[in-house]
Amino acid sequence: MPRPFTLFTGQWADLPLEEVAKLASGWGYDGLEIAVSGDHLDAWRVDEPGYVESKLELLDKYNLKVWAISNHLKGQAVCDNPIDFRHEAIVGSRVWGDGEPEGVRQRAAEELKHTARLARALGVDTVVGFTGSSIWQYVAMFPPVPEKIIDAGYQDFADRWNPIMDVFDDNGVRFAHEVHPSEIAYDYWTTVRTLEAIGHREAFGLNWDPSHMMWQGIDPVSFIWDFKDRIYHVDCKDTKIRQTGRNTVLGSHLAWGDPRRGWDFVSAGRGDVPWEASFRALAAIGYTGPISVEWEDAGMDRLHGAPEALAALKKYDFPASQTSFDAAFSSKD
Repeated sequence: MPRPFTLFTGQWADLPLEEVAKLASGWGYDGLEIAVSGDHLDAWRVDEPGYVESKLELLDKYNLKVWAISNHLKGQAVCDNPIDFRHEAIVGSRVWGDGEPEGVRQRAAEELKHTARLARALGVDTVVGFTGSSIWQYVAMFPPVPEKIIDAGYQDFADRWNPIMDVFDDNGVRFAHEVHPSEIAYDYWTTVRTLEAIGHREAFGLNWDPSHMMWQGIDPVSFIWDFKDRIYHVDCKDTKIRQTGRNTVLGSHLAWGDPRRGWDFVSAGRGDVPWEASFRALAAIGYTGPISVEWEDAGMDRLHGAPEALAALKKYDFPASQTSFDAAFSSKD
């Protein structure tokens, strides 16, 4: 049975949700991965009479469904240190408040708890998002950073996210963390350590987005297999690598789309992500959830790119032979 294809609304939060729904429906999407951002969703309104019903009615109007919602922006503030002007620009006035850092972190955590309740009210079992990190600032490990500081960073993550995950458990909802630079889990080994830090609790899993893996040199296909029991959601964004000896992996503080960058996000199908091998791996691990298009390309109009990306990815969603997979992947080790 084909997996549903959804459009992630995070990059469309400047438009009303109804306008995004109308566009996505016209392009042939099956549903939306709705961001808790703009007028799309407000987690603090979960108990407001008629609020959830109005969102479901809007989706139904355009023959769309929702399998996952996301809250990347507030999740970022749960663990981040420092909390500064960057967060003020993304978390909204309710979470920002007076800007006192610990207050921002606490209010962000409270919104994530509301997000779990909102997901349940919408009939959704997965929330996608970021965690933030108190130790990302030390990624270069220079000036030298004692190991105890890194250990404390993972403990800080566990201390802040376990109470959030308790609410997710209470609501029968899972969190799919997007492995991404500036998060507690940003590459392969930090993902291993993050899962260890939170005790491999079932509520905490992963959102597979290969675009952030490509420029770091992570094999996105092997990642699927190695974390097969934790792939709770899939976001599809592509990356074009242009590391020339001048253009480097770190991006040189250059804006998106600048040809001097060593890599850029591009519309799915126009970059270097091995989509066919990735879709085959997702089928092999039994992933049946949505394939969500996270459209981002500084060099292309999104009204052209979003339907093109859908068409590009759908060609890889061919029916799988379970007999072949059973033979090829007879061991789960």
